[in-house]
Amino acid sequence: MKTSDFYYDLPQELIAQDPLEDRSASRLLHLDPLTGEIEHRIFKDVVQYLNPGDCLVVNDTRVIPARLYGTKEGTEAGIEILLLKRKPDDVWETLVKPGKKAKIGTKISFGDGILRGEVIDIVEEGNRLIRFTYDGIFEEILDRLGEMPLPPYITHKLQDKERYQTVYAKHEGSAAAPTAGLHFTEPLLEEIKKKGVHIAHVTLHVGLGTFRPVKVEDVTQHHMHSEYYVVEEEQAKLINDAKKRGNKVISVGTTSCRTLESAAGEDGMVRAQSGWTDIFIYPGYQFKVIDGLITNFHLPESTLLMLVSALAGKQHIMAAYEEAVRERYRFFSFGDAMLIL
Repeated sequence: MKTSDFYYDLPQELIAQDPLEDRSASRLLHLDPLTGEIEHRIFKDVVQYLNPGDCLVVNDTRVIPARLYGTKEGTEAGIEILLLKRKPDDVWETLVKPGKKAKIGTKISFGDGILRGEVIDIVEEGNRLIRFTYDGIFEEILDRLGEMPLPPYITHKLQDKERYQTVYAKHEGSAAAPTAGLHFTEPLLEEIKKKGVHIAHVTLHVGLGTFRPVKVEDVTQHHMHSEYYVVEEEQAKLINDAKKRGNKVISVGTTSCRTLESAAGEDGMVRAQSGWTDIFIYPGYQFKVIDGLITNFHLPESTLLMLVSALAGKQHIMAAYEEAVRERYRFFSFGDAMLIL
């Protein structure tokens, strides 16, 4: 299986630059994974595809304002830092631009010295480990100084930080939003619950590894970066009860999907657990838990496009993407949605 098998042509103007005013007014492409049949709807119509007893699984991670702009002490050269993974003792694994200015021992000042960092090591792919020093609470300082780490294909500045958070975002730790969840509003979630659909919460802190391009032509040789996830006992029970009743488990986003598939046993039951996952799902994978998926439209040749192709079949997915391009759907993080069910 080749990476180039997952290429499609996307006009630049279809990449959504701004979120819609009404989250649930996005368009929704419904794809039947068995027949490949397509319906065009509005996102709030998603409730019509859900049945009483089904379980919708959301990722309640919260994006941190992980992009920091600082200056190198001694030279005042500008340095941009992206926080990737929290380590013990105020150390973070970071992506630094430009890397050549960040040798071990380099000291960086942010916000006129409110926050200071020192490069203490260089790890895989040139990422830097930085130890931070500050007075007060790190999260509050980050909220003051940091910016939302929007993907590189979004060139517009985000006016409201909360628009890059889901309405149910709770546990801080992501470097990117689980974007399928951005379409939900509180009233829509209430309507879904009133229909008798259960909503289970899992947490996976999204790392930028999710978006790293696949650089090998043989898909099976690609290695995913690991991300931290948590599934709590009560939430695992909600999901497992739905499975036992014969109802459907629908994952909101590829991150919830990867969490469930990582936490499941061969019997299809989800275990309450936490840990790191580097699961890579591509065609040929046998899903243990999920029956359906709500997702955005993904980049050509990306691991996320491979994941949805594993669920609905590559032929159906590529045909649906061609249709979405023809119909002028909005693509990527702030774009429209697809329901595979």
